[in-house]
Formats: sequence, structure tokens, C-alpha cells
Amino acid sequence: MSVWPSIVEIARQVQSGRLKAAELVDRSLEAIANKNDYKAIIATTEERARKRAKEIDECVRKGQKVGKLAGVPFIAKDNFLVFGADTTAASNILRGFDAPYQATVIARLEAEGAICVAKANLDAFGHGASTENSDFMVTKNPHDKTRVAGGSSGGSAAAVVLDMAPFALGTDTGGSTRQPASFAGCVGYKPTYGLISRSGVIAMASSTDTIGTLARSVEDASLVIDVMAGIDSLDSVTIDKDAAGYDTAKTDYKLKGNRIGLIKEYMTDDVDKGVRKVIGVAVTKLKKAGAEIKEISLPSLPLSLATYYIVVPAEISSNLSRYDGQRYGYSYKDAKDLEASYNKSRATGFGYEAKRRIMIGTYVLSSGYYDAYYKQAQIVRTKLINEFNNAFKEVDFLAGPVTPTTAFKVGENTKDPLKMYLADVMTVAASLVGIPAISIPAGTIQGLPVGLQLMAPQRQDRVLLGLARASEDLFA
Repeated sequence: MSVWPSIVEIARQVQSGRLKAAELVDRSLEAIANKNDYKAIIATTEERARKRAKEIDECVRKGQKVGKLAGVPFIAKDNFLVFGADTTAASNILRGFDAPYQATVIARLEAEGAICVAKANLDAFGHGASTENSDFMVTKNPHDKTRVAGGSSGGSAAAVVLDMAPFALGTDTGGSTRQPASFAGCVGYKPTYGLISRSGVIAMASSTDTIGTLARSVEDASLVIDVMAGIDSLDSVTIDKDAAGYDTAKTDYKLKGNRIGLIKEYMTDDVDKGVRKVIGVAVTKLKKAGAEIKEISLPSLPLSLATYYIVVPAEISSNLSRYDGQRYGYSYKDAKDLEASYNKSRATGFGYEAKRRIMIGTYVLSSGYYDAYYKQAQIVRTKLINEFNNAFKEVDFLAGPVTPTTAFKVGENTKDPLKMYLADVMTVAASLVGIPAISIPAGTIQGLPVGLQLMAPQRQDRVLLGLARASEDLFA
């Protein structure tokens, strides 16, 4: 049971004056300090957070409007540009970078009275599935310190479960909110591609990057999504917000009559037996609650991981070219000339995984290999899109595990990149096809959480959140 009430209740108490925003910030910062051994947080924004809390409390005292998130503390993954602390993306090449402006989503949350209190750890630039690729620290799983918290939004997921704040922001390029949510035991939401602005968020792979939300409940996550969603002139791929919004507290969604497809390729012997059992029990509960369950096959799914690890590194190699040691971030001081400065700054500033992805991406885009790899991957991506579209003609939603295992041991996969990449095998497809997907806690195996993944067609975020809200009550 969380020490935090729902976000709606927190804001209501602040708006009425029964609870001070300053008290909430104190509570959040105290939790961060007391649980520092989990290594979830890179830095706090204490000074700015206290100042904003004081301003909100003063507005309440004067009877002024303070917003639907009044006084609610939150934590941003450290690839969001935020005032009050450096933005590093957990990479040495950005150590000491002071953001000149804030991300659009941070501005929208603050406009509704939310208060950013800290920056969460991540795999550097979002490259990883365990937060072990951070250049600063390894985040520990809230249920077992010998295990990872997932990645790349592992710090955000751990922070929520450790009650450091009612919600946290992550990013989801190939599963980076859903997978750590499953490992840590909270809700992790990936919206439809383009629903939420990425302006002011450090790019990983621009054709799959989305803004994720981690929270203790679907209701809390949906309210945050509702505040952040919508067109932004600073991000050309953003799409219109649903006129009815996404706040599930305003909907009465029922499971009865909904057609849910259990993905055949996600329930094979390659998936841990215990995970399959938990998901099977969860699906049975959905069926007993009135949902229609049908097995669905997506034949190209086994190719999705290979496709992802061609397309995404290609985009990474392009996006990371801006970190050259000349304009901002880390710069090698003893270089003899400009070329040496480029080489030394990147060689010493980037970690092993960033270098690996830059090399893979540059290779698949190079002359003679573009057609053999990148072009073929995009063809498979289109085939995946068509298969998902056809599946959604038969069912309303798709379901399956989030990951093939529970959280693995720290250090277990670090020497085997391919084994680490397999942690994303059940999340990358939704990212490649741009559909909304969510992880909700479905049960545990020997004390370690297992998440149920639910997916819907593009732009059906409202109904997906409603389904997830109705479903989570069955698993509580």
C-alpha cells in the first residue's frame, strides 16, 4: 500500500488548504534521501521545488486557481530538460549540462500545479533494459536489491514503487516504461506515437520515441496522460488529443463484451513457465469478468526484435552525432586539433552501449549494407503494421506478458548484449507499429512482480486506459 493518496485526492487537499504543497515536497525529498541506497535518483531539484511549493501554497491562501495537479510531486527521467538540476541522460558526455529551456510536458505539468522534485536514473540515453548502462550508478529493484529495476526507465519505476513521488515520467522507445514497470511492480504506459510532445526530451530513435508515465494506479497514470497529451508546435509529429480526454476517473468502463486477443507468439516455451502461469490466471479473470478471449497469431512477431535492433541503432547513430564535444556537454581538453577533439570527446564521453549502437547503426546505413539491412527492416516493419491492423479487425485489444522473465540479477546479462536485448522481445513490436500499450501488475513469482501487457489500435488510448483501469481491480 502506497503512502501517497491518489493524485486527485492530493490535489483536492492542496486546493482546499488542508494540505500544504510544501509538506508534500518535504515528504518526497525525505523519501528520496532515506532510500538513496536503491540508486533511483541522479539529482534533486530541491531549491526550485521548494520555491514552487511556496508559490502554490500562497496562491491557495489567496483563493487563486492552482490546477488539477496542485502540489503533486513528481520525478522526471534524466533525459527530460528540467530547470533546477543538470540534464545528463545518465551519460558522461552530458555531465554538467544545464538545460536552457524545459520540455513541453514539464511545462504542461507545472501549469497544472505539479512539482518536479528530482531526476531519475536511466540507461545512458535510454540504451538498455536494466539501468546498468547508466554512467553513474545501477538502480536496484525495490523488491530485491540483488536484481535490476529494468530499463531504460528503471530509476523512474523504482522511485514510484519506493514512494518517492506519486508518479514519474519515463520514455518508451522499445519498452522502456512497460518493462521496468513489470519488473518493479507499477503501472507503465506507452501512448500512441505522437500523442505526447517529445520537445525538450533527449532523442533516442525518433520514429519510435514516446513519452511514458509510471504510477501506482491506472487512474493516476491516465490523469497525467490527460494533462500532457495534445498537439505541440515544437514537435511536428504530435496529434490531436481525444476530445473526451483520458482521465479514467471520469469513465465507467466495463470488461464485458470486449474482445481480447491473447498473442500466441508471446506464450511459447521461450517464456518462463511462472510468467506464463501468472498471465494465464490474469486472462482467466478477464474472461470471468465478461471479456471474450481469443488466441491471435501475428506471424512476423519473431522478427520484431531483429527489426528493432536495425531501425533503432540507425536512428541512434544519427541522433548521437550532435554530441561532438564542441557545442555543449563534455569536451576533451587536451586535444591537439579539431579532429582529435571530436574523436577524444566521443571516445571518452560515450559509454560502451552507446558506442555499440552507434557502430551498428552506422554499419546498417552504410553503402552496400543499407538495402540488405535497413531497407529490409523497414519492409518487415510495414508487414508488422499490417498484421497488427488485421488482428484489430478480429479483436478490440491484444494481451500478453511484458517480459519473458521476472527481474534478473544485477550483472547477469551485462557481458552478453544479445541476451540483454532479449529482455525487450515482447515490447518492441508495439513501438515499431506506434500503438498504445500498458503494463499493469498481474501477480508475482516468489515475490517478484509480473506485468500484463495490453495493447490497442492507434489513437485508442482512451479505451485502452479504461480497459486497464477495469482490469487492474481484478488483480489487486
